[in-house]
Amino acid sequence: MALAGVRVIELAGLAPAPLCGMILSDFGAKVVRIDRTRAAANVDVLARGKRSVALDLKKPEGVGVLKQLCNQSDVLIEPFRQGVMERLGLGPEVILEQNPKLIYARLTGFGQSGPYSKSAGHDINFIAVSGLLSKFGRKGEKPYAPLNVVADFAGGGVMCAMGIILALYERMRSGKGQVIDASMVEGAAYCCSWLWKTQNVGMWSRQRGENLLDTGAPFYETYKTSDEKYMAVGAMEPHFYEQFIKGKFDIVRSNAMQVLIIFAFKVECLILVCRFLATLLWWIRGSVVL
Repeated sequence: MALAGVRVIELAGLAPAPLCGMILSDFGAKVVRIDRTRAAANVDVLARGKRSVALDLKKPEGVGVLKQLCNQSDVLIEPFRQGVMERLGLGPEVILEQNPKLIYARLTGFGQSGPYSKSAGHDINFIAVSGLLSKFGRKGEKPYAPLNVVADFAGGGVMCAMGIILALYERMRSGKGQVIDASMVEGAAYCCSWLWKTQNVGMWSRQRGENLLDTGAPFYETYKTSDEKYMAVGAMEPHFYEQFIKGKFDIVRSNAMQVLIIFAFKVECLILVCRFLATLLWWIRGSVVL
């Protein structure tokens, strides 16, 4: 497998770090999870393929064992807030001095620097700071968090795993390890780059719940059925919309509304392009041309 022979130490944490470790394990890495000695119960449901050992990192003996494990490993995943590992005597300066080839992955909500770096938080807080939470919800309703998949898993676990794999690849050239600062706020924002890039081209220029993909269009929505359940409709293309209306449900209905909405988005895009060109010409010539 792709990561066969890669040895990973994962310090036990909540959802993001276990997912990161599981991804590496799924592709062949040997992952050892370091549990707390006084943990009430093992709640890691993402432990597939991992081994585990319990260490008390508040005691010198436990710190010494972890250092030895890091000397024999390729990757360390730590999910604690900024400064915790340093206080334990396990910061990157100490560990990388002993093993310069180690990939030291730090997976936190707000990153290792900045005003929130020492703050606690959860997925809902991270996507709020990233700006994404303001995009989730229906028109006229408060924003809602889409479970904890955006920051914890996409922006956290998956992005951290990708960073580790890239660092391992870079190590093949340089022979050196490095520190990965995986911030769930920044990771979530990065995963949604398409959303930010389409704000000014008509896709997300309206208020929450009024856009093409956020329940603002009738052909991209969920509907309640007669058996008190729900169905999802994603018929953006006119021919699919026509099949949906006339085919399965034998309902005679014009798709004029769909055409009008798509036309409105295209008109808005054209207006934005014209505004951009007008601004550009104003800067070039010093006067508004359009």
